[in-house]
Amino acid sequence: MEEGNHSEATEFIFSGLMDHPELQVPLFWVFLLIYVVTLVGNGGMILLITVDLQLHTPMYIFLRNLSVFDICYSTVIAPKMLLDFLAERKSISRTACAVQMYFSLCLADIECLLLAVMAYDRYVAICNPLLYRVTMSSQFCNQLMVGLCAVGLVDSLTHTCLTFRLSFCRSNILNHFCCDIPPLLALSCSDTHINEIVVFTLSGCIFVGSFVIILLSYFYIIATILRIHSSKGRRKAFSTCASHLCAVGMFHGTQLFMYLRPTSSYSMDTDKIASVFYTVVISMLNPIVYSLRNTEVKDALHKIIKRLLGKS
Repeated sequence: MEEGNHSEATEFIFSGLMDHPELQVPLFWVFLLIYVVTLVGNGGMILLITVDLQLHTPMYIFLRNLSVFDICYSTVIAPKMLLDFLAERKSISRTACAVQMYFSLCLADIECLLLAVMAYDRYVAICNPLLYRVTMSSQFCNQLMVGLCAVGLVDSLTHTCLTFRLSFCRSNILNHFCCDIPPLLALSCSDTHINEIVVFTLSGCIFVGSFVIILLSYFYIIATILRIHSSKGRRKAFSTCASHLCAVGMFHGTQLFMYLRPTSSYSMDTDKIASVFYTVVISMLNPIVYSLRNTEVKDALHKIIKRLLGKS
């Protein structure tokens, strides 16, 4: 469908990450490497936590879940993106676009809430260590996971239904590399006022709410750590939080930039770069951050490597 044709769009054409044909093949190899590292890194983290019994604590069970969701999140976006780097026509059907948007929003919500749960876990472990095993019981952790998954499923279903009830009759050329809410709203010829209010409200409740929980948790964590007299004890407490803080900074920085602002200030070209970071790159960085910054993960990895070398 060409610009100006007012029939309803049954498919969308991605404009891609950038309009430089000579860079498509190099970008393909770059993002293929990123995707492979994401699969290997997160898969390794899942395997490491599963086989090492010393890591069977709520903190690392949550980290294993984060790795699972990182693999899923990247897989929703990266394979189609890689195919489009080599394709002349970067098309996606309306149904496939809705499915991609649904799962990407759902996984983004779950990861956001999971980071808040992980912050609360650190709060209990550092501020109330004697009650840690009672408070963070297996049943409570499972309930938290079910709850945040339910929130993600319902929130993404709401956004997807509201977005794809709109008419897209101006053009079917989507100025993006994946199906996301802002570029689809910009393409619609329907009234998007309700959609904008819902996006701002629900995203605010989830992302800002999660961020507030993280801030409050670390306020009490820092206050508790500063009361520790031993410098070794303070370093150990800070080291258990450092990797999580890095992950929070990467994820929430880009998410807040993407969604918690009116569409009047929306710049598609700028947001495509931010989208690449939070949909593809962060999923690769999370296991690297946790493996480099976490002593227990590094120790567990060294033990497994020694065990494998000893067998060989």
